[in-house]
Amino acid sequence: MKPLSVLTQKAAASPEHDLIMDTQCPFCSVQCKMQVIEHAGETRSTYTVLPKPNAASEGRLCIKGMNAYQHALSGERIAYPMAKVDGEFVRVSWEEAYRLIQSRFSQIRQDFGSDAVGVYGGGSLTNESAYLLGKFARVALRTKYIDYNGRFCMSAAASAGNKAFGIDRGLTNRLSDIAAAKCIILAGTNIAECQPTLMPYFTGAKENGAFIIAIDPRNTGTTEMADLHLKVKPGMDAALVNGMLKVLLDGGFADEAFIRSRTRGYDELKAHLAAIDLDEVSEITGVPLAQIREAAEAFGKAATGMVFTARGVEQQTDGYMAVRNFLNMVLITGKIGKEGCGYGAVTGQGNGQGGREHGQKADQLPGYRLIENPADRAYIAEVWGVQPEDLPGKGVSAYEMMEKVHEEEIRALFVMGSNPIVSNPNANFVEEGLRKLQFLVVADMFLSETAKLADLILPTTSYLENEGTLTNLEGRVLLREASRPPAGEAKNDWEILCAIAGTLGKEAYFPFTSAEQIFEELRVASRGGIADYYGITYDRLRREEGVYWPCPSPDHPGEKRLFETSFAHPDGRAEMIAVDNHFPDEQVSGEFPLYLTTGRVLSHYLTGVQTRRSHTLAARSFESFMEIHPKTAKKYRIEDDSLIRLESKRGSIVVRSKLTREIREDTVFVPMHWGDIQNVNKITNQALDPTCRMPGFKVCAVNAKPLVGANS
Repeated sequence: MKPLSVLTQKAAASPEHDLIMDTQCPFCSVQCKMQVIEHAGETRSTYTVLPKPNAASEGRLCIKGMNAYQHALSGERIAYPMAKVDGEFVRVSWEEAYRLIQSRFSQIRQDFGSDAVGVYGGGSLTNESAYLLGKFARVALRTKYIDYNGRFCMSAAASAGNKAFGIDRGLTNRLSDIAAAKCIILAGTNIAECQPTLMPYFTGAKENGAFIIAIDPRNTGTTEMADLHLKVKPGMDAALVNGMLKVLLDGGFADEAFIRSRTRGYDELKAHLAAIDLDEVSEITGVPLAQIREAAEAFGKAATGMVFTARGVEQQTDGYMAVRNFLNMVLITGKIGKEGCGYGAVTGQGNGQGGREHGQKADQLPGYRLIENPADRAYIAEVWGVQPEDLPGKGVSAYEMMEKVHEEEIRALFVMGSNPIVSNPNANFVEEGLRKLQFLVVADMFLSETAKLADLILPTTSYLENEGTLTNLEGRVLLREASRPPAGEAKNDWEILCAIAGTLGKEAYFPFTSAEQIFEELRVASRGGIADYYGITYDRLRREEGVYWPCPSPDHPGEKRLFETSFAHPDGRAEMIAVDNHFPDEQVSGEFPLYLTTGRVLSHYLTGVQTRRSHTLAARSFESFMEIHPKTAKKYRIEDDSLIRLESKRGSIVVRSKLTREIREDTVFVPMHWGDIQNVNKITNQALDPTCRMPGFKVCAVNAKPLVGANS
């Protein structure tokens, strides 16, 4: 990569008729800053994309960020509202669209009650839109049914952080602290493909002498960097950590002074670990005992250390408890609250952190307040100008909303920034339910798989057109400026919500004319909460690039590193708990003899609605695939690069085989970015974690057969 000074000078030297757009990548949680330059030509425009210096990505961009402008400028963008008439979409005006929503929502609420209308949001919405969506659901619609696709991203880690520490922020420390860590555990995270601009932090730490441990059933670009790869059986992470914890205790690596002064629950955990059999742990996890010992001792001996988890650990039916066990490792060794130490949940979506802080989740109000807490309800009711008793109660999680749709308890659904047919487990069931709805409204940029089922589609703006704040994986709040006028008749998410609220007679509660106005109310709504943004302003974000929360006052610098002196529980202590060895909800059998796990590839993002509209990214990965070990493929007569049918109890998909020795022999892998016949979530398990309601995406039992000759 060229020096940033050269790139910046090149941008500054662009002709006057070029349009220079300062923005940030719309995809992963790093939120890399960049500049998109439009060079106007006689027949068509060309584009240059340059990274901008910033504290998170340090001026790096990955291939997704470099090509994000392609989907924003795509001819496939929805240009105007469309209503379905006799099975076909026809163009309507915004006024007609709003009248239709008002009529249908009002009738359904009159016939079946306010909770018959549900709201389904997204983890890529700005903080302003996420905040307003929660207010819209509870004030304009007065429904308890709101949740969002971030439930499938961060709920296990968020719940674990809140219970263990008293607060959930993706990283407890700054990214820059990674350089000082002498041992790093990367559990269930493929940073090389999912957040590639973070990789230099880890390679830099390794150059500084860090010992890196990767935990993953597959070999990936991330495991290649590691000094030790624990190739765990899918779904057995919690048991693996029990083995490591026992080695830490038996080896005398517990920080007794830290434990006694700053934690609780240690005696119960210690008694639990005394009964753990290391040979049994090795057998059920598929990890050799020598490797378990090596990993634990490396972490125990290191002066500093950090643990990172992501979806591989969290998207399990025991994801919450698995993360709690990794937090036990951090706490038992005292590796938190100081330089080079801490825990990080590697957030997936662009605003996965901010999106879960301000009211999109079923149980939350802004500032990470709880909707069932009387004091929290009273405070937010006062900010919003309503009575506490007028706020609805707690709803259900994202997948459970799909069950309510199926049961016709939810009769109408408003979807913003999400594609639930592809992102939910047991997707055939979800699609069947959505087809039952009396009225489905989808606000999106593209005709997604979900939008195709809609009765009304509302066009929304892209990242180049939509001003607002987003919170990256560190808890650093960033301002993304709008650099381009909206395409066609597209409107910002918040504008759509304000207009609909107005048609429902709630315009007095939604008087906003800018994203900044909404943020000013969000600041007040979050004040005094766990996620306190009160001290953050747009002016400050422009001056300082970004500000960490909590930030309780305008003169507060923002908490860059959490828990230096105490944790966020009232007693100042962190909580450790005993975690049982857990087996996946669904086990292999004679009919379904293989474990399926899912994940991402470098070129695509989430359900692919945006990245599949980028010709550069689509060309790199134009179809889905199934990774399978050659020995396993031979057993089931599967040839390389052939079409296969992959089947579970819930359905089947067709993908192309990819033989590789980089995966366990009992496991196959399929990425999550494609819909229709390649939608892996048609076969994933809908079983939910009992605490955080995360589906067990990462483990289900399947069989694989060549398409030719396979049963239909």
